[in-house]
Amino acid sequence: MHMRDVVIGIGGAAGDGVASAGNTLALSVARQGLGVFAYNSYQSVVRGGHSWLRLRIAEHKPLNHGDQVHAVIALNQDTLDRHMQELTAGGAVIYNTAKVKPAYDPPVGVQLCPLPVPDLTPAYRELPVMQNTVAIGALLRMLGMGYEGLESVLQSTFAKKPQVVKTNLEAARAGYEYAAQHFQPLSRQLRPVPDRKWALVTGNELFGMGAAAAGCKFYCAYPMTPATHILEWFAPHAKELGIVVRQVEDELAVINMTIGASHMGVRAMCGTSGGGFSLMTEAVGMSGMIETPLVVINVQRAGPSTGVPTKTEQADLNQALGASQGDFPRIVLAPINIPDCFVTPGLAFNLAERFQCPVIILSDLLLSESNETVDPEWLMQPIEIDRGETIFAADGRDGETYLRYKDTPSGISPRAIPGLPDHLYVAATDEHDEDGVLISDVFTDPVRRKKMVDKRARKMEGVLPYLPPPYFEGPKDADVTLVGWGSTWGVLVEAAERLRQQGISTNHLQIKCLVPFQSEIVGTILQNSRRIIIVENNKSGQFARHLRAETGIEAHGHVRKYDGEPFEPKHVVAAVQTILRTGQKIVECLSEEPGWQTEHPSGASGDWPGRKVTVGKHYALATGSREHTH
Repeated sequence: MHMRDVVIGIGGAAGDGVASAGNTLALSVARQGLGVFAYNSYQSVVRGGHSWLRLRIAEHKPLNHGDQVHAVIALNQDTLDRHMQELTAGGAVIYNTAKVKPAYDPPVGVQLCPLPVPDLTPAYRELPVMQNTVAIGALLRMLGMGYEGLESVLQSTFAKKPQVVKTNLEAARAGYEYAAQHFQPLSRQLRPVPDRKWALVTGNELFGMGAAAAGCKFYCAYPMTPATHILEWFAPHAKELGIVVRQVEDELAVINMTIGASHMGVRAMCGTSGGGFSLMTEAVGMSGMIETPLVVINVQRAGPSTGVPTKTEQADLNQALGASQGDFPRIVLAPINIPDCFVTPGLAFNLAERFQCPVIILSDLLLSESNETVDPEWLMQPIEIDRGETIFAADGRDGETYLRYKDTPSGISPRAIPGLPDHLYVAATDEHDEDGVLISDVFTDPVRRKKMVDKRARKMEGVLPYLPPPYFEGPKDADVTLVGWGSTWGVLVEAAERLRQQGISTNHLQIKCLVPFQSEIVGTILQNSRRIIIVENNKSGQFARHLRAETGIEAHGHVRKYDGEPFEPKHVVAAVQTILRTGQKIVECLSEEPGWQTEHPSGASGDWPGRKVTVGKHYALATGSREHTH
């Protein structure tokens, strides 16, 4: 029976090749026309710990990593112990008999698939990672997929090493044929989708591609998970694309070099995570004061301080709203999905240059590090480049004095690139007059000070027409309105659909543009909402507070998650059901994966400990269930 999708879990320790195995599998099915969404939950260690990669593979385009695992590849004993009990009837667990043995009986209807890896590939004795190739070959056979996609991936991956190609092809073929002879096909089967092409990319890679397509010529960063892969994309492409790429000593240098490059007329961008952005915030104010365009990507991770470096969260919104002291214009954008990471840098550059202010892009680990299949045509779309009122050549002023910070009706002043004849000016971080001369060293002129603050603030009045509208889908008069921002889009799309299938009329509003806030549009959408439920990956409800401040609208319910793992559709569905059933205002979700258990199940087939969520005045109780855990 052909089903719409299947979720594969690959688990092991750091160093076991979990990510590379997942990438091989993802590419193998993508080259056969199937859609993929992959999320890797890993630890902040070089070796050891527990990594758990989930791939959702579908004949349509998956929008998230799913919630019910249908098959597991266990690369070590820990993975088998942790995850076997999650499988339901029709599922399977694949493992290397030379390394792993079940410690308890599988759930009813779950197939154990032991692979005698040393017998299938002699190379295993010298290269233990060969177990991954054997397992992937076996899994593809059990999914009903052909061998050609995997063969193509192995040939291209190791193209410069013919012997490595040969060894891997033999191992993959051995696993494929062994599965055909010894294992039953999975209850969920997949079939190729002929003539459909995909690009398999991460959000961070698309940030780099989108910025390059938008004319970025300077990128600067200090490595900080989960933003590092933006730098790693730029570095090998720098020479070919004519982009200056710099890794420097700290985030203070990063943002100041970026502002310097932008001040000289170059489209410049920098990237970091919350801790690095903390160091950058004074310079964000510098960008606002000297009105130099600036684009900063903050890929959020769990905080505060060092926090949990390899886990996701949406808790830096308040940081972006208040970065640096004083009143000055800023724009804050939050891409809603991985394809949106490609177009958002271009929008950010255009806004930064048109309105001569800092633009902060809020991503997070889920969005930036997950892999997703994207239509290649999406990456071929033309990117509009708007340099605003930037002067690149002397315009013959005939003695007219150039005022860099001229007080205009729009608040936007003509920005001359330094060095142009007859366009001399001072750009300093002290308050200044229209010509750039400081008004704070010898005396402070209250009238001029107010004029300049008003002038800068006035720029924000013109931003709204250049922003894309928020995403909205579903019946206008729905009983439930799910509201999210940024990376929760894919989960909420599916959760809304599941709720509708259960007879709960649901629509969905997703916010990308956080500052300035599209209050009129959002207010119009929400004014008739019967029950507004806000979903966000943080403890304090930062977006809920922002929405109330901007529109006066207060949500009827809140679904929050801050354990380091992203939402899954089942979390949202179960939380909404709890709110509707009990009237509780706040539901906090907790992932059962990875490693939430204190002890592994043993003894009776399928037994496993119940999972609890704090119960209190505003909190819901969640009980352990394979199908409906939240």
